[in-house]
Amino acid sequence: MYRALVAGQQSRVYFMLRIIQVFTYGCLLFYSAQSALADELSRQQMRSLDEQVQEVKTDVLSIAADLGRLEERLLYPSNTQVAVFVAVGDDDYRLDSVQIEIDGEPVAHYIYNFKELEALQSGGVQRIYTGNVATGEHQLNISYSGQTRSGKEFSQSEQFVFDKDIDPKMLGLTLAAASGVELQDW
Repeated sequence: MYRALVAGQQSRVYFMLRIIQVFTYGCLLFYSAQSALADELSRQQMRSLDEQVQEVKTDVLSIAADLGRLEERLLYPSNTQVAVFVAVGDDDYRLDSVQIEIDGEPVAHYIYNFKELEALQSGGVQRIYTGNVATGEHQLNISYSGQTRSGKEFSQSEQFVFDKDIDPKMLGLTLAAASGVELQDW
């Protein structure tokens, strides 16, 4: 009888251990499901936050562009604005520097690095100066220097007269070692 009593208690203990095991596994399963759900919600919140950050970045860039345009209109009103652009001709030379004066006042001086020169030789155009001048006749002096393909250094200067009316004025200067400077209204 003692053995039957001990065997009955062992089966109850085994049964109770089994219930505790099932309960523990159930709790772990529930916790892992909750954790996975929380991870998914966290991922969705992060995606939503990333989208909001991207929208804010886009808005900031748009506002910065608008402010840049507004600043240019305020600093350089159309009735006084003049812009000077530089391009290189088809000559085979290396441009080193450009200096521009308007009405005897230096307005721009630029020394070119290799990448900038390469961009100009590939057909690029540089806006070297934007400023204000009164309406009427003005004198533009340009000096530029460089080196020919044979290694001979050169330096050239030219003078031009241009008329500024109430519209913005855009001047294009095409530089060449052999033929000099060509001035164009753009």
